[in-house]
Amino acid sequence: MIVNGRLTAYLHSLDTGNGALCDAIEKEAIKARVPILKRETAALLKTMVLLKRPERILEVGTAVGYSALIMAQVMPATAHITTIEKYEKRIPEAKKNFSRAGMEQRITLLEGDAGELLAGLSGSFDFIFMDAAKGQYFNWLPHLMRLLEPGGLLVSDNVLQEGTIIESRYAVERRERTIHERMREYLYALTHHEGLETAVLTVGDGVALSVRKPGKASF
Repeated sequence: MIVNGRLTAYLHSLDTGNGALCDAIEKEAIKARVPILKRETAALLKTMVLLKRPERILEVGTAVGYSALIMAQVMPATAHITTIEKYEKRIPEAKKNFSRAGMEQRITLLEGDAGELLAGLSGSFDFIFMDAAKGQYFNWLPHLMRLLEPGGLLVSDNVLQEGTIIESRYAVERRERTIHERMREYLYALTHHEGLETAVLTVGDGVALSVRKPGKASF
């Protein structure tokens, strides 16, 4: 965790939950060791969706569908979520959870490699949530910039890597060095891109909020 453990425990004590279904999915995912949103990140995501009130949401990284259902709770009645997942073992679970929530018509699950699927997407989205392979965030950014409409919000999760992002690449485990380097590149690109206004928050495992400015925003 980025913040003090006692503070996190206190914040969790204030949490009122996300409804019986999402709370059950959360417990099931934790038991199965499936990585899902931390509670404080889920609260931020819900708040951002309610504030932005997007009509077209794109999610990269479905897992078991928990975060999509979190957003669906507060999105406008006319909104639609398109979510992408590559890991075959989690796709049936996500579909089952969407069915349990009665959201099959409002959430479209695209199966396959995110890079390939993003390259083939057209149109625009006013809200994009990134929660997939951290080492690919930077590679996918040109697609995200093309798909994010002016005034749209890009929310990127897990950007501080449990605080190790501040360390030298030689201070992190060898197997984590490539991801460490690419995430640093991604954060630099978000904060220095002339078409984005970005704030990086120490919520959960780190969340970047990036708004696309009107005008030129190619990458």
